[in-house]
Amino acid sequence: MTDLVERLVPDELWVLFRRVVPPTEVIRPQGGGRRRAGDRACLAAIIFVATSGCTWRQLPPVFGPAWPTVYRRFAQWSRDRVWARLYRVILDELGARGELDWSRCAIDSVSVRAAKGPLTGPNPTDRGKPGSKIHLITDRNGVPLSLGISGANVHDSLGLEPLVRGIPPIRSRRGPRRRRPAKLHADKGYDYDHLRKWLRERRIRHRIARKGIESSTRLGRHRWVVERTVSWLAGCRRLHRRYERKAEHFLAFVGIAAALISYRRLTN
Repeated sequence: MTDLVERLVPDELWVLFRRVVPPTEVIRPQGGGRRRAGDRACLAAIIFVATSGCTWRQLPPVFGPAWPTVYRRFAQWSRDRVWARLYRVILDELGARGELDWSRCAIDSVSVRAAKGPLTGPNPTDRGKPGSKIHLITDRNGVPLSLGISGANVHDSLGLEPLVRGIPPIRSRRGPRRRRPAKLHADKGYDYDHLRKWLRERRIRHRIARKGIESSTRLGRHRWVVERTVSWLAGCRRLHRRYERKAEHFLAFVGIAAALISYRRLTN
């Protein structure tokens, strides 16, 4: 069990996680009771659920804590925005090491089927079946800088402004924190003049393909990195289909996947 936990939660990731998880003190003046399950074992079990795609009830007992305990810990950490803070800390580490390339960023989205719940909608590309959409911006190396979710019927263009605003101020190797791409690449789904104007006002150069003018065969020269990151997100099998009724839980799994992708870049 120790080897599995250490493989899923390496020491460096555990050090970063301890910086963002709120301290929990269990005080029982009367004594007795069960010892609280360790956070590292619960974190490893949550990562296993995220990457394997199994249900909470299918969680193997090898981790130690029972599945209701792991689920409660996941729900509590999601309410406390632990995953967003962990993702932010990893981005800061990447920025401080000069591993983020802001010169050419890219934006895209991907839809997944979903059960009932908020932030779902009829997917126009999947015969109107309920679905959710993941929006993301990546740097030139494919590291996700900003994430968001919406119903599958929300147009891609509506996610551009919230995503750009959602890029947190990230540490730089030299100088102040940064949160604005130098250039943003997008496909024809973002071909709107008001979006170009909005980006120019923020001194962000844009490269948005024009409908009916530019060939789709040349769009992937700089956008392939965001397509690759979408495939990396699919490596988190819990995101193949949205099973979470609560939107915050689905967003939590998206944040876990982004944190794992960024952590791999940090350790390579």
